[in-house]
Amino acid sequence: MALAGLPRPAHAQSAPATDATFVFINDIHACRTANGLSPNCLTEGKTDENLLRHVHAINGIPGLTWPAEIEGQPTGLRSAGQPVAPPLGIVVGGDMTDDGGGQRAEPEEGYQLVQFSQRYEQGSGPDQVHFPVYAGLGNHDLDQDGPPGRLDWYRRELRDYVEFNHRPGLFFRPIAPADNYDVVSDSYSWNWGGLHLVQLQRFGGDTNKGAASGLDWLARDLADNAGDGRPVVLFQHYGWDAFSTERWDARVDAFDDDGAGPPHWWSEDDRQRLMNAIAGYNVIALFHGHEHDKALLYREAGIDLFKPKAAFLGGLAVARVTDSFMDVVLAEAVDGGVRFTHAFAKPIRTGNR
Repeated sequence: MALAGLPRPAHAQSAPATDATFVFINDIHACRTANGLSPNCLTEGKTDENLLRHVHAINGIPGLTWPAEIEGQPTGLRSAGQPVAPPLGIVVGGDMTDDGGGQRAEPEEGYQLVQFSQRYEQGSGPDQVHFPVYAGLGNHDLDQDGPPGRLDWYRRELRDYVEFNHRPGLFFRPIAPADNYDVVSDSYSWNWGGLHLVQLQRFGGDTNKGAASGLDWLARDLADNAGDGRPVVLFQHYGWDAFSTERWDARVDAFDDDGAGPPHWWSEDDRQRLMNAIAGYNVIALFHGHEHDKALLYREAGIDLFKPKAAFLGGLAVARVTDSFMDVVLAEAVDGGVRFTHAFAKPIRTGNR
């Protein structure tokens, strides 16, 4: 559904045909350290055993059937009864690691980033995903400060990983090349047929911990790539759910969804600036993470939003976008496969229609 706003100039050429299936995951929280797991990770379920179950479930998605019913209720999916196509990619909605990549005493690749890459970097082995991965960062990746004199060390490590995997160069082709990469904010975009996809990292417009806002880049990217009305899907870490929008509550001396004080994660002004940047474009969905325990399908600010449970709890989403419809299922990895929990379907318009 197009957002309200001024009409955008259409490109002369029509958008190419689209039939794109992809997986979205969030909050992996790779938690390995030199001596096992970070504190509390075992009790929270942030274990390699749970990540392996998740990886195996993702690899088993091709050949599954889009469900006609979930818990006895019709899903309304246009794809119901059809095989799920091999995903074109796996998009990550932040918090790849639990604690700044898994810090080391001296500059060296963090234990948790190594663990993440061993599981969620495309490969052919049984214990790593078999599809291209589009990395995204969250607060657990970006908020940890380094030692004095190296304040941004951990953040730089995670940003370098994103750039290495997605920024094309003259002499280097990354694993999952972006069509447009912003070196300043590490936001990037790519296209699957006539579908335009944008990774906004923690959130579009983030300036926390020295980050540079990517909103100017986003405005140019959408004008160049989606001005003809083709559908756009956004990915970031924060959403519009109660946890993402909580504020300081002086009555209980904590952040919660009843507070009226400063925001914990991102502000109403942050959200409005993002809305202003995408107004008038055919944004059909935004996928996000951050909250761990709930699977959410909801709508705010004129956008359909999707948030699976955290990956370490088994959560994932499978989406299919064509020239005429979008189907999304939320699911959980279970021993032996995938259990579908929620479904969403809607018709969409494209630049061709």
